Amino acid sequence: MSDQDQNQRRHPLGFLIVALAGCVAHAPPLPAGCACDNDCKLARICEAGHCVWPKAPAPLACEVPLATAGGAPVSVGPPAQGMFRFEPQHRGRSPFKLPAQRPEIRWTFETGGPITSSPALSSDGLILVGSHDGRLHAIDRQGKSRWSFATGDLIFSSPAVASFGAVYLGSDDDFLYAVDGRSGKSLWKVRAGNCAQTQGVGPEASRCDVDGGPTIGLDGTIYFGGDAVYAVDPNGNLRWRFATGGHISTAPAVAADGTVVVGSMDNSVYVINKDGTKRWDFRARGDVESSPAIEEDGTIYFGSDDNKLYAISPLGQIVWAFSTGDDIRAAPTIGRDGTVYVGSFDSLFYAVHRDGTPAWTFRTGDRILSSALVDAAGAILFGSQDDRLYCLEPDGKLRWSVELGGDVDSSPILAADGTIYVGTDDKKLYALHAP
Repeated sequence: MSDQDQNQRRHPLGFLIVALAGCVAHAPPLPAGCACDNDCKLARICEAGHCVWPKAPAPLACEVPLATAGGAPVSVGPPAQGMFRFEPQHRGRSPFKLPAQRPEIRWTFETGGPITSSPALSSDGLILVGSHDGRLHAIDRQGKSRWSFATGDLIFSSPAVASFGAVYLGSDDDFLYAVDGRSGKSLWKVRAGNCAQTQGVGPEASRCDVDGGPTIGLDGTIYFGGDAVYAVDPNGNLRWRFATGGHISTAPAVAADGTVVVGSMDNSVYVINKDGTKRWDFRARGDVESSPAIEEDGTIYFGSDDNKLYAISPLGQIVWAFSTGDDIRAAPTIGRDGTVYVGSFDSLFYAVHRDGTPAWTFRTGDRILSSALVDAAGAILFGSQDDRLYCLEPDGKLRWSVELGGDVDSSPILAADGTIYVGTDDKKLYALHAP
């Protein structure tokens, strides 16, 4: 079956919507008093409170090799050494295999605050992680500190490591930082917004916090959230800023064609063209603090505080919504077979088939905020606020679990040698390895 036939079978209304939009593409804007795209009929989108016919950008690109003028595939190389969810599309797929046996704690590294940031690995052997002590820590494979970099507030953001070694990290002091990966020295910083209060808690203090991202696109552009969505080049120059109706606590996902997908605390997910203009938005019934993931066919998955996991087509139409028992703030993981995995605040971890039907569930002892990874053989790894790290078989059966010293809200990563790195609320980064 061709890709077009598969898309028609899966999204039968999508092609009708495109056809209708094409017939009226030159119609004048129609005022509708809208707040988001969901308030508009047909394929119109909401711009400045009015429903208008959008420009005609292509749908989210399926991932195909770039080509030269002669048609031969060319490689653009990896966009980064490491980042949240491993790649710009945020599918959570590791190329390595999880240990078959229960791993042991090889070492721990203690910081000055809880660790909810997800670690990243650099090519020179460093594990990079942010802490609520306001520092970015660089730790070697033996568990020793190589350097640390101080910001002005708590760090929830997960670091991203550029292909040339620079480390990008956001802080609740409203700045995105670029740090030299070898020395830990500052390269540049970019401020998000102009909030009068840059530190502490409360609506004004939190509105500009840079805890959404950063994500590195295929062309090296850095995307992050705060009071808006930002795109900056590797030198820290602003390319564009896209305003939303709420704080951005999610890490933007970036499709192969440069399209940006991001969730906001105004209940919406926004799809943004490469030039920073809006393509469309979709409104849920609760804040979107779950970072989205993009499947190969362009389907977008995300969770919401309305207790649902959503699948949205590349045209912005709902494919399905799967209900859980509480908020979903973990990022969905997309298995290589199309199964979608996500944890919920109801303490359950869910596996959902591509068509939105349940595959299985696994119960933990507390809320799940940690985003899972799926390994090369389909095993799944995630943490829970019951202080445990869980490894499940592809059919949902427990392979092993390890009790750590605090809530496991950090999303674990897996190194090529099978070592697992994850942070916890007991202020420690853990390295676990099977004997």
